[in-house]
Order: sequence, then structure tokens, then C-alpha cells
Amino acid sequence: MDTVQKIKEKLSILEVVAPYVKLAKSGRNYKGLSPFNKEKTPSFYVNPERGTYYCFSSGQGGDQFEFIQKMEGVDFKGALKILAEKAGVEIVYSANKEDKGKQDKLFEAMSRAENQYVSLLDTKGPAYAYALSRGLSAESIKDWNIGYAPDTWRTLLESLEASGFTKQELSAAGLVKEADEKKGTWYDRFRNRLMFPIKDIAGRTVAFTGRALDPNDQAKYLNSPETDLYKKSEILFGMHKAKDAIRTRGFALLVEGQMDLLMLHQIGFTNTVALSGTALSPKHLTLVKRYADNLMLALDSDRAGLNASMKNALVALKSGMRVKAVLLPEGKDPADLATEDPKEFTKRVSEALPIIEFFLSVLAESEKDSHRLIIKAEQVVLPLIAAIQSPMEREHFVGIAAQRLGSTPEALRQVLARLPQEGVESTKVVTNQEVPKSEKVKPSVSLGLSIRALVAGYPETALAKRLKGEYARIIGAPFPDEPPPEQVIFEAGIAYGEAPDELAADELITVFEKTILTERLSDATVRLRVAEASQNKQEIQDASEACRSLAQALATFK
Repeated sequence: MDTVQKIKEKLSILEVVAPYVKLAKSGRNYKGLSPFNKEKTPSFYVNPERGTYYCFSSGQGGDQFEFIQKMEGVDFKGALKILAEKAGVEIVYSANKEDKGKQDKLFEAMSRAENQYVSLLDTKGPAYAYALSRGLSAESIKDWNIGYAPDTWRTLLESLEASGFTKQELSAAGLVKEADEKKGTWYDRFRNRLMFPIKDIAGRTVAFTGRALDPNDQAKYLNSPETDLYKKSEILFGMHKAKDAIRTRGFALLVEGQMDLLMLHQIGFTNTVALSGTALSPKHLTLVKRYADNLMLALDSDRAGLNASMKNALVALKSGMRVKAVLLPEGKDPADLATEDPKEFTKRVSEALPIIEFFLSVLAESEKDSHRLIIKAEQVVLPLIAAIQSPMEREHFVGIAAQRLGSTPEALRQVLARLPQEGVESTKVVTNQEVPKSEKVKPSVSLGLSIRALVAGYPETALAKRLKGEYARIIGAPFPDEPPPEQVIFEAGIAYGEAPDELAADELITVFEKTILTERLSDATVRLRVAEASQNKQEIQDASEACRSLAQALATFK
């Protein structure tokens, strides 16, 4: 059993929350005043069975670890330490003491390497001059511990071996390599490079990026390989310094590469983090979302940069984040603009567009032919709209896209319905939104979420069994395994009380089925009109039959 599970078994969420919030029993839940906002009416709920909390006034929830992270302003490791001490549980970072010692040795090797690289960066040497020529200040060079790997084969290897490290340990840290063509011959991985240490959230060095100083070097940037300390999909460059500013400003500014980040920090954008030769991952986003739910992309404006923006935005939207993008001048990256005209970069950040509008503008500028614009939009913009987790926001951008493309919302919805992972079953709600109401969003979305919330809130009950069967029958697909957000589950628990019986949601089931049929009839009617306009006989016949069948089914509810 891992440390987290041991803590959860010994320490209930009620015990964790109680010192911060005065709680009172309320059905299956406990409620109290929000510890995050000033309020007179309690909106903070805790469910001891699921071990979760949700605060409706601030739109945040999670388990006891996330609660401590929010209350104490620490990362997961900090919350783990606080709760382990409270529960009297020893934190076990690895399988045994030998492994723990190995990890500590790797951290020590990285620290020694960093110190050596820093000591070798001569303020009168060419590496330092290059750093200054790129616009870095002496203060930034010192503050970020930028160093220099000399143009020699074994300087670091020999130094660290003399300090007691083995070649195998240095290889495991990603600092040295064994020659492929000559086994037993080892050499430094980084040579003749300006060195940028990559640190974890606790500020410990886990990897390096080396910028080539020789213009003929084919590898302009060289990153450490993945190691026990360094997982590219989990660490963002600069997060240890940016996290407080991200929390304060309410958004993270994402760039590609160390130089972009350093220059933006220099001009005051201390909420900037950077990727290091990899795409944005769900684990990166989990890290960012500890501090803010908003992401702003400031990637290059060339084709590769735009493709990266689209892919990164897609992942971020699917995680429930709101995404904007900064439109940079053609041929300029953030570092260029920050160096040449900081005020212009600041202006462009202030004018950043929601990612849907950003790509609509970019495509409209590059595609003057209306037909090609629609094709491009279907490839780029509609997948982004489909990835938006808030039904209200998704509908908002459907309207904007339809207007900009000279189309109709109904036509866009038809395309969206055919995209993978799109539809009623996959809909989620952004945690800092209100629980969706049927009059505000597509009715079936709200009703479907309510059914899924009841199943999650009352598991292993006759009610849950009935709801699962009826939902699958109505939708025509298996009941989704993924639970809805805690927000919706808590809302359902408040509405249905402590122990609803098997028939408590029969009215909800009836309304849900009628709503689904009504929406399908509306879609079929649109299909019929389109088919009639194009004189497609087969499509007219199919759509007409669908309309008749759905109308008959709806008639049984009258």
C-alpha cells in the first residue's frame, strides 16, 4: 500500500477539513462556510464516503490532499508531508532504502554538476558573451544558475568520479554516456554548451538543456534523457519560480524553450513556464491547474508553432482549462519581441484571443477562398470547440464560428456530433462553473449529467442500477464509466437527500428520454431540409423515415 492510501485510511477528509471549517451534518454530506471566500450562506460541502469536498462559491473541490494544497499554498509533496505527520505515517518515496539512497545520490550528482557548470561560466568568456548577446541580463544569468559545459570530453566525468560517483550513477542521472562503438569508454553528454538547469516544483535540479555555442553543431538544443528524476511529461521549465505569479495573475503563460521564458521573466511576465522539447501533457496541465485554470499560449507564429498551439490547446481544453493565444508577428518568437519591444509584447498579451477566435482569425487571414476556409476550420477549429468541457462555452463558440464562417450553428453541431469523443456521454463541466441548468444549455446535457451524478452519488443502490439501465437504453450505448465532476455529484446529493428509493428519479428518466427524442427529431428535420435543398433522394428518404419514427416515439409521451 502506498503512502497516499495509508494516509487516506488513517485520516478521513472530515478530520482534515474540520480544523479549517465548522461543519454540520446535511443529509449524506457535511456543510459549512467556504474557507476560500467570505460568505453568509454555507456553500462548502464534504462527503466522507467519497472522501471529497466541493466549494460552490469558489468552484473548487477534490480530496484531502487538494484541500491542504489550496489552504496551505503548497504542492502535492508539501501536502503529503503535512498530512503524513498528522496521520503518523512514514513517507516512503521508493520501494526500499537502497532505492531511496539511489535517488538521493542522483539529486546530489545533478546539484554537483549544476555547481560545476556555473563555476565554469567565465564572465569574460565567449559563453557568457553569447548569453548577453541574446538579451539575458547578468542578474538573470545568476538567478537562473545558467552555466557552461566546456568543449572537452570528460571534464565533468572526471570531476564527479573524483567526488565518489560511479559512471553508472552519472549515466543514470543523464550526465555522461558510454560510446556506442567502444564499450567501456565514457564521456560527458554536454559539451561546449550554455547550460540551463531544469528543476522540479521543489526547486531541485533534475535535468539540463544545453544550447550549442558552435553554429555548426547540428543539435541546436540538447536535453537530458528521461531518468528516475526527470519525466518530460511531468515537469515544466520554470514552474518552481512561476507558480506564485500564476496563482496571483490567474493564468500561466506557456512558451517553447528556455530562452523565451527567461526573456519574458526579465520583462515582468513571471507567470511564464516553458516546454522542453516535448508536447504539453495531461500531467503538465495537472501541475498548472494547482495554481490557475487559465492557460495562454505564446508559441511561434510559423506553421510548426501554429500546429503546436493547436495540439497543446486541444489537450488543455479537454482538461477543462480555458485557453487563449497571443498572436506574434510573423518570424518573431517571444524572446525576439521581449528583447526588441517589451511594450509591444505586453500589448499583444492584453489582446490575446480565446483559442477558437485566434484560429478563426489566423485561418481567415491565410485562406481567402471561402470554401477552403470552411475545410480548414473543420479540421482545426471544430475539434477545439468539441474539446471545450463547459456546454455553455461550447455553445457560445459554436455561434461565433458559425457567424465567422458564414454558416449556421445547426450545421456546425452536425459536424461536431460526428467527431470522436463528442456528444452527451462525454460532456464534462469546468469545475469553477455553476452546475449546468437545463434552460441555459442543451437540455439533454444537463439531464444526462444529473443521471450520471445520481449514479455516482448513490452507488450500489437500486436507484443507481435503474438509472444505469434506463440511461443505456435511451442513449443506445453502455453507461459511461467516467463519473461527472464532484460539483454535479454534490448538487445531486443536495437535491435527492440521504436515501432516495428506486423510483425517486423516474420523472428525470422520462424527461431525459423525451428530451433526447426531441433533439434527435430536430437534427433529423435539419438533415431533411439539407437533403431536399441538394435533391439527394436517398438522404431525403432516410431523413424522412427518421423524422416519422422519432415523431411516433414522441407521441407516446403525450
